Amino acid sequence: MSTATATTLASYPVARPRGRRTVRPPACAFHPEVARAVESLQAEFREVDRALALNSYRVSAAFRAARVAPHHFGGSTGYGHDDAGGREALDSVFAHVVGAEAAIVRPQFFSGTHAIACALFALLRPGHELLAVAGPPYDTLEEVIGIRGSDNVGSLKDFGITYREVPLAADGGLDWDALAHAVRPETGCALIQRSCGYSWRKSLGIDDIRRTIDLVKMQNPNCKVMVDNCYGEFVETSEPPMVGADLIAGSLIKNPGGTIAPCGGYVAGKKDLVAAAAARLSAPGLGVEFGSAPGHVMRAMFQGLFLAPQMVGEAVKGGLLIAEVMSAKGYRVQPLPRAPRHDIVQAVELGNRERLIAFCEVVQQTCPVGSFIKPTAGETPGYASEVIFADGTFMDGSTSELSCDGPLRDPYAVFCQGGTHWTQWALVLGEILKVI
Repeated sequence: MSTATATTLASYPVARPRGRRTVRPPACAFHPEVARAVESLQAEFREVDRALALNSYRVSAAFRAARVAPHHFGGSTGYGHDDAGGREALDSVFAHVVGAEAAIVRPQFFSGTHAIACALFALLRPGHELLAVAGPPYDTLEEVIGIRGSDNVGSLKDFGITYREVPLAADGGLDWDALAHAVRPETGCALIQRSCGYSWRKSLGIDDIRRTIDLVKMQNPNCKVMVDNCYGEFVETSEPPMVGADLIAGSLIKNPGGTIAPCGGYVAGKKDLVAAAAARLSAPGLGVEFGSAPGHVMRAMFQGLFLAPQMVGEAVKGGLLIAEVMSAKGYRVQPLPRAPRHDIVQAVELGNRERLIAFCEVVQQTCPVGSFIKPTAGETPGYASEVIFADGTFMDGSTSELSCDGPLRDPYAVFCQGGTHWTQWALVLGEILKVI
């Protein structure tokens, strides 16, 4: 609106409804217990901002190195041959950011599980063993591996690939003694799940991942190490390829999409292995040179990656706040209050079905989208148990926006993540404290 227009409109009297009071906002938007927690966490928030700044510096440098320009946002149709270098530039930026030789970042990956599956099929061949080093994998990978309900649909098991896992130690961390002797000659890939998934365990930091890779390679130098990087990107100032991971994979509607990317996923790591994963996404011989994307999707993937460190920093602050408030009310939390963060997930053990559902209902009621919808527990493709989701998000399933979910099984834990600013969780917690 021009200044002239604004001035003209301002000269007209404003009609005010009669009898309607002006609603004044409260002096403080937060519940008193939440406000006290916020004040107590200022040192931790500053430490998050320090990591955020370092990650933002790395991302900005990657964009400049790839000479990103407006023509890269043009998009393409059909085979995608006429994309003006957008795919190549985005792959280059992402590989630079995570310290990998190569990357493939595509909207055609429709979930993190899809990207991880492509990576696993790239690494494993009949007769190989897949070794999960951090206990059981996330529910949605069970059918990919073939340990639940996936006979004759093309699981790893169907292709003659066996599976074994190293149970967690009693404290919920990696069992280093068991891991030191776990790798066999036939172990083709060691799978590291960085985040906790739906397990009540510690998420893995970069130092844990480095130590694991060193142990695996000492036992079998030919064994590849694959990291399920979902929820972990940009939480710390290094990424798994920087400490020796052969491949990583994840989703763009989580951390690296910055709440902007509408879809997609990625695989990054050693150049030859990324090419093999690309052949699983498309077909042998097609690799990374195919795949169209509308212009608005390309721009959003670039912009989301640029914004990702900021969005992740805010989600980490939200997790710190959830842990502080809920532990003060007597609930078990993982990670513990003020403990170092390795992903954006904050788990709270609620103890029973009713409390878990109530928690998710309150979160849904405070969301900007679908606040009037009542979340209902039910069966979801890929999950072993009934699951309830609260995700009133602009992008369907975007857990980098404020969301929570949990399986309806003991210990009835809710897994909270995302938020474009920590104040979102501060406001939600105020409502939760009224109900739980």
